[in-house]
Amino acid sequence: MRPKVASFPAARLRRTRQSSAIRALVQENTLSVSDLIWPVFVRDGEGIEEPIESMPGVVRYSVDRVVEAAKQAHDLGIPVICLFPYTDAALKTEDCAEAWNPENLTNRATRAIKAAVPDIAVMTDVALDPYNINGHDGFVENGEIVNDRTVEALVKQALSQADAGADIIGPSDMMDGRIGAIRTALEAAGHQDTTLMSYSAKYASAFYGPFRDAVGASGALKGDKKTYQMDPGNGDEALRLVERDLQEGADMVMVKPGMPYLDICTRVKSTFGIPTFAYQVSGEYAMIKAAAQNGWIDGDKAMIESLLAFKRAGCDGILTYFAPDVAKALA
Repeated sequence: MRPKVASFPAARLRRTRQSSAIRALVQENTLSVSDLIWPVFVRDGEGIEEPIESMPGVVRYSVDRVVEAAKQAHDLGIPVICLFPYTDAALKTEDCAEAWNPENLTNRATRAIKAAVPDIAVMTDVALDPYNINGHDGFVENGEIVNDRTVEALVKQALSQADAGADIIGPSDMMDGRIGAIRTALEAAGHQDTTLMSYSAKYASAFYGPFRDAVGASGALKGDKKTYQMDPGNGDEALRLVERDLQEGADMVMVKPGMPYLDICTRVKSTFGIPTFAYQVSGEYAMIKAAAQNGWIDGDKAMIESLLAFKRAGCDGILTYFAPDVAKALA
């Protein structure tokens, strides 16, 4: 039962806000560097840090440079780095075979990072869109994104990433049954300790545009992803998806995007009590950066405030492009 607050003037609720010392004492939620997962983009080449115009301050790294970025992240205390490939257009095909090539960008970067910085955890993305000539997360047959054939490919992709040394595998495709299929395959292949963070509640959102620029998928996508990503108007469906993925073997779950779906984060955490993460996606990042560059907001304060919102909503951690800047600010 909630205690009743005394009436004014016995209760002056401003008392606990009167100084920075007292505010710190009663702060309900805090942000730490251990809450952060840093998404980074990898491309072919050597000695490359290629700026992404729609994501100010974010670059595509060649494998040698992403290793240096991982070292810097580890020195800052960031526990996890998440890899997304910018695949050469010549390697994008209808059969998406590059997705499970042991020598693809993600797998080469994973091995290089784990060799140089073994204590940082590497997270990888399982979906076909970086390798698909159609830009979709699954195979396209007669205009339809097919489920079961896609799941078979996702299993091969996940196994190749686990073989390369990925610590956390993040299926982001939203196909039905993929968590159970991947978990079964990982167990059979001796990867019992590989963690699955399922993109369980991934919405068909307008906030992904800069990310598609970053991975080179903007021009490739034909149609939309509404037959497999969630309707932004739905909330109960997210809980059904999370429950299914947990039953199939997910260790952690994710809500994506982040700030427009804080209510979903809260519902997931309060309903299931499991490790819950949110992805502060490219559009969220770009809006804060663009407004700050125009002098409309204080970018550093908005950065911290936006991430505290995830902790207040119940998230255990956040994937954010701000991770290095936040780590420096919290140091």
